[in-house]
This record gives sequence, structure tokens and C-alpha cells, in this order.
Amino acid sequence: MPRVVIAPDKFRGSLTATEVATHLAAGLRAAVPGLEVTLAPVADGGEGTVEAAVAAGFERVPAVATGPTGEPVGTAWARRGGDAVVELAAVSGLDVLPGGTPAPLTATSRGTGELVAAALAAGCTRVVVGIGGSACTDGGAGLLRALGLRTLDHDGHPVAEGGAALAGVERVVTGGLDPHLREVDLVVACDVDNPLTGPAGAAHVYGPQKGASPGEVDRLDAALAHWADLVASVTGVDRRDVPGAGAAGGVGFGLLAVAGARTRPGADLVFELTGLAEAVAGADLVVTGEGSLDAQSLRGKAPTAVARLAREHGVPVVAVAGRCLVDAADAEDAGFAEVLTTTEEAGSEEASLADPGPALERIGRRLGVRLAERLATAGAGGAGGAGAAGGAGR
Repeated sequence: MPRVVIAPDKFRGSLTATEVATHLAAGLRAAVPGLEVTLAPVADGGEGTVEAAVAAGFERVPAVATGPTGEPVGTAWARRGGDAVVELAAVSGLDVLPGGTPAPLTATSRGTGELVAAALAAGCTRVVVGIGGSACTDGGAGLLRALGLRTLDHDGHPVAEGGAALAGVERVVTGGLDPHLREVDLVVACDVDNPLTGPAGAAHVYGPQKGASPGEVDRLDAALAHWADLVASVTGVDRRDVPGAGAAGGVGFGLLAVAGARTRPGADLVFELTGLAEAVAGADLVVTGEGSLDAQSLRGKAPTAVARLAREHGVPVVAVAGRCLVDAADAEDAGFAEVLTTTEEAGSEEASLADPGPALERIGRRLGVRLAERLATAGAGGAGGAGAAGGAGR
């Protein structure tokens, strides 16, 4: 019996990665009864990272932590043995801002630090922190405060949360940091290489996405530079220009400079945790995708990383997306034998966004029929082989 691995990322705004995979699997199984289907939802360190870990067998650990504007947020982290997965987007991200209202100057990463602290207290020896989707530009100060760092003003009082308040920090005290940080392997899942400050830094590149005006961007960049100066004076090493320091509003900097973390490409790290390579090996087809397959997707985001992994194992890959904004040649260069979209299947982008499930199931059914035909041809001695489920196109 043929085997298919379904490894999509989320369709942002409509379906989680698990829901996308489930709909595709329903269509495939309808076309090929008894088909062996492995559901392996993926993520690249941003939203959906904990979900991908749980789908791969990690335990979901419910928690309540501080949200980006100080309100409590119901969230979760994931655990399997000594490994923990923490997702910044689920507690300090744009999607959990109350009412969706940005708070570029005051948003904090404290809640992410609280989840890391929970994992340390639980005895985890490797903690993976996915840092995509941040609502804050606080240089990781909030996260570090949750782990015991103290940031004091000229009167010795604790400084308020948020990036703007970093301008008022006069002293950084590291003596109270959680001692488990010295013993744990702290890994940052990060796919950007921005420095902390400057024109390519956290405030200038990502601040506007978080609601910062031009004046606020300048204010945040100056505050981050002051923060980096203070941290360097305490640690003896200036890490503001390390690739990835500017990730998640500078959370990357805080983790690297103070918490002793190291970085890994987000998708590759998630694949390692979830055992995707083992699932792909020997499969007849891999199906991946995301809501919008675009130029950004081709720069190492999860679907392209899945295609690269499948290619290493000689398995054909089909991408299924809500919409496709890359041409056929670029899609083929990225490793996709075919790109299918729910927009085309549903007849319009509006219909696709409103209810993508039926379109995904029809696409899955079509892929199943094609796969069965290819395998039958191969079994009869034809030249088709297992091959891709269809020709290149979209």
C-alpha cells in the first residue's frame, strides 16, 4: 500500500496546520481506501510550533502567563521527556494582543520567559524557543525579567515593561537569574538574521509591523542601543550585531546575550523534534503548503524546507496553498512538482478563505487518484514510476 506524508504549515486566518492536513488526508483516503497517510503538521518557529510538537507526540502543558500588554493569557508549552518547546507567538505575539490593538512601545516578552521558567522548573534539559510573531520590541528584557534579571532606574526602582522603557534602565543585575540556565541547552528557533539595532535592526524592520510610527521606531532603536550597551557592560561581550539578535523585537538578543542560548533555523529544528525525516524516508509522496505561497516562502520557510528534505530522500513533493504568488519555474526550482491552490479549486479567494476545507478535500482526492494511477503504471512495468502526483503547474 502506498504511503503519503502530509506536512503543511498553517493557512493563516482560516485553518491550523493540523486542520489542513486532516482535510487533505480525508480526500486522499476517499480516493485510495486503505492508503497509509502520515499527518505531520509543520512550523518554522512561529505560530503553530507547539501544535506541530504535540502532533508529533509531545505532551501539551497548559499554562497561564503574562500577555504582551500585561493581561493573563491562557496558553501552553510542549514537553517530551527532557525536551520542551515554547512558542513566543502563543503568549507574547501579535495574535494575542487584546482586541488586536498594537502596543509597540509597551508590549513585553515577559510571558515567554515565564513559560521558559516553567520548563526549567519541570526539569527539562533542552528548551526550544520559537520566536516568530512577536508583538514586542523589548530586546528580550521582559523574558529575562521572568527568569530573574533585574533592570533598575537611577533610583534603584524596577523599570516598566516594554521597549520604550529600556531608555530609563541604569543598572542591570544578573545575580538573580535562574541557575538552571547554566545547565540547560537553550535553543532559539530563528529564521532571520537581523542585528538588534540600526537600519536593518529590530525596530526599523519590524517595528512598523507592530504599529510603531516613524518617530516611535527611532525611539525604540535608541532604547535598544542603550540596552545593548548596558548588557555588554555586564556580560563583557557585545552581541547586538550577531545574526538573529534582532529577531522578535530583540528577544533573540536577550536569549543569546544573557541566557546563553544558541540559534538554529526554525524549520530544521522543528523537523528534528518531530521526526519528519524519518516519516518522509520511503514515502511515495509528500504534500506540504501554507496559506500563501510567495517569495517569502522560497526563502527557507517551512514548505520549502519540507521540499528540500523530501528531495534529499528522493520523494516527490506537491504544494497545496490558499494562493500561489510564485511562477512555475520558481516553484519547480524550490522542489515542488506541482502547486495546487484552494483559490482555484473553490473558484475565488473569498470562497477559499470562507471555507477552505471542502476545496482541500477535493484536492486530496485528486492527488490520491493520480498517485494510484502512477503506482499502477509502475506495477505494470510502465515508465511512470511512483513519481509526482501530477505534472508541474498550479
